[in-house]
Amino acid sequence: QVQLVESGGGLVQAGDSLRLSCAASGRTSLITHMAWFRQAPGKEREFVVIVRWRGVSTIYADSVKDRFTISRSDAKNTVYLQMNSLKPDDTAVYYCGARTRVGVPTTPAGIDYWGQGTHVTVSS
Repeated sequence: QVQLVESGGGLVQAGDSLRLSCAASGRTSLITHMAWFRQAPGKEREFVVIVRWRGVSTIYADSVKDRFTISRSDAKNTVYLQMNSLKPDDTAVYYCGARTRVGVPTTPAGIDYWGQGTHVTVSS
C-alpha cells in the first residue's frame, strides 16, 4: 500500500503563486510515476502533470504548461507542484496520485493510489 498526503492549498488572487506538496509513504518502492490531477466543481477529474518517480520525464497538460512546475525530493519522498500566474480557472481540488504499474497514465483510471485532495481557490 502507498499513502499520499497533500498540503499547501488555499485561497489566492489571480496572478499569485502557490506550492502544493504530496508526501508518499508506505511501499514507495512500488511507485513508478507520481501525478497531479484536479477536479473543479461539477467537472470531471482532469490531468495536470505527471513525473517519473525516479527520473526526470514529465508530461504537462496544455492548460498549465509554462505556469506549473513539478519537482521532487527523493530524500523526503515528496513531489511538489509550483503553480505560478494562477487563474480563476485553476480553482479546483488538487489530487496527488501514484501509479505502481508500467505505463504513463494521463487519466484517473491509470492511477493506483490517491491522496485526499487539497483545495485551491483563485479569486479574480
